[in-house]
Amino acid sequence: MAFRENFLWGGATAANQCEGAYLEGGRGLANVDVVPAGSDRFSVGSGMMKMFSCNEEHYYPSHEAIDMYHHYKEDIALLAGMGFKCYRLSIAWSRIFPKGDELEPNEEGLKFYDNVFDECLKYGIEPLVTICHFDVPMHLIETIGGWRSRQMIDHYVRYCETIFKRYRDKVKYWLTFNEINMILHFPFMGAGLYFEEGENKQQVKYTAAHHELVASALATKIAHEINPEFKIGCMLAAGNTYANTCHPEDVWRSIEKDRENYFFIDVQSRGEYPAYALKQLEREGVKIPFVKGDKELLQTYTVDFISFSYYSSRLVSANPDVNKMTEGNVFDTLKNPYLEASEWGWQIDPLGLRITLNSLYDRYQKPLFIVENGLGAVDIPDEHGYVEDDYRIDYLREHIRAMKEAVELDGVDLLGYTTWGCIDLVSAGTGEMKKRYGFIYVDKDNEGNGTLRRSKKKSYNWYKKVIHSNGEDLE
Repeated sequence: MAFRENFLWGGATAANQCEGAYLEGGRGLANVDVVPAGSDRFSVGSGMMKMFSCNEEHYYPSHEAIDMYHHYKEDIALLAGMGFKCYRLSIAWSRIFPKGDELEPNEEGLKFYDNVFDECLKYGIEPLVTICHFDVPMHLIETIGGWRSRQMIDHYVRYCETIFKRYRDKVKYWLTFNEINMILHFPFMGAGLYFEEGENKQQVKYTAAHHELVASALATKIAHEINPEFKIGCMLAAGNTYANTCHPEDVWRSIEKDRENYFFIDVQSRGEYPAYALKQLEREGVKIPFVKGDKELLQTYTVDFISFSYYSSRLVSANPDVNKMTEGNVFDTLKNPYLEASEWGWQIDPLGLRITLNSLYDRYQKPLFIVENGLGAVDIPDEHGYVEDDYRIDYLREHIRAMKEAVELDGVDLLGYTTWGCIDLVSAGTGEMKKRYGFIYVDKDNEGNGTLRRSKKKSYNWYKKVIHSNGEDLE
């Protein structure tokens, strides 16, 4: 059998994409709540358009999402019905500290997650908790500029201490930041960064990144002090970048693109800034805001495992005239003529998952965890809400096969696999509901209309069989 006996099969969600109830239970406003659906989403999410509050001209899908806040018992029961061993979810920071700078947490928010974790444990489901899945309390963005300020480290550490102590007997696996490299690509969504005119964006991004990296090391330190059994991971938006041709300049460009993303994990896993990053930042005139003790912290408190999302590989050319770009998450990529693409232009590359697993394991020699992988597609339900989603089954089957080969044939140490959006939720990239990933259909459309009724898709019973057979039965 390829996978370990206690392999953590499951699925993943994020609070801001599924919970809704954005101002209930004492929760404060967060950056994720003011990023609208529609044509302004990218401008706001990338920090180019200032939107620090909501208005009537825009629709904000996170406000209700799929209302898991009120449906969590039903939803977790559905996940348990597939035999989930693990459920990756995130805590909404502003549910615990509504403004972010309070000295005492919001008990109602803490109690909500107590209930969620208890519900998981009732079914034998291991929670895997993302501490910060893009959430930043808006009060901290308005008062100190989000992660550009070093004060954020103290606020984050207080938040971590609070949840580590509260859930020390309920949660074992933690991720410090979701897709930490997204700070370079979607900085307001990723870290609450808004850029003033004329500001050195690279300096701001890497200043914020340094603060997050120090905060991650401190979280790892505190976690192991509170409960030595805790396992702390980092999280990367992964996918290897291929060279467009065998021209050495293309190959070099592909190495540079991969390094942009490896940089964060190099620090979190190896404990120091890599030489290539220091040289690159020096050339760009970017100064890393080290203070006394930072380097020792990063060196001493590295993560226990590496987690990552994988949806597709990427392709790059050094030739500026080669410009047939495809859509694809928020990462630019050339169209790969050897790959098919999803309805949103994400290139489908199962072998790329095996390549990515090997690249990460060769680089870090730490256990890996695939915490996001899935196919966003338009699902057409029948009158009962049933969806014949063979395309999703095909996508997942081939990616699980590739994952299996990485474990069985290449010796990659893999802890688990949680598919993205195990229940339909709001897309982080586009804000749409019609871009669905789940095994469970939720009756809601892009405009927020629908009954929120849950129903099982064809993939629900297929994934149940995969889990039951520990990945042996993929038909």
